[in-house]
Amino acid sequence: MANKQTRRNFLLTAPLAAAVAVPMTDTLLRASTAVAEGGQSGVVGGAATFQVFSAQSIEGLVKGFEAAPGSKDLITAKDVAVTMTVSAEEKKAAKEFEYHAHRDHVFQVLDGSTRYELGGTPKNTRETKPGEWLAPESEGFTTVTLNKGDYLSVPRMTPHRRITEGTVSLLLISATTPA
Repeated sequence: MANKQTRRNFLLTAPLAAAVAVPMTDTLLRASTAVAEGGQSGVVGGAATFQVFSAQSIEGLVKGFEAAPGSKDLITAKDVAVTMTVSAEEKKAAKEFEYHAHRDHVFQVLDGSTRYELGGTPKNTRETKPGEWLAPESEGFTTVTLNKGDYLSVPRMTPHRRITEGTVSLLLISATTPA
């Protein structure tokens, strides 16, 4: 059983810690030191304290998406402020910028590349539900291209949209705080 902190474990769990609210950070950091070779999750006092997603399991999802692009939620629960989704897409572009009052995102490119348009001042916005907006344009946005292994942190209230000209597989971590 491996239970010491390694550089690899740290690099795999650091984006999670950066993406979530402060109460969750402590749990996720403990998860990085509690990884069991054969284990996938931990339970303390009846409550789950961590989940491990091996490189092999993520790689298997990505390979499956090569045949049929799609997405799979890895973490979703009403009582957890974090969601984690693996998805793949081919030649797809968001028509509008989106931004959120109560949600932060961290993206990691698992394979391929994609482009993000970020920030600026949204124009002609409309609220799609409380705390969620779409805008057909954002004046003064910045464009960044992400390639395999790159991370992108998008804080709440930052307009963003993704444009994928080829193929990309992504890990999306969203942290939500109450309204």
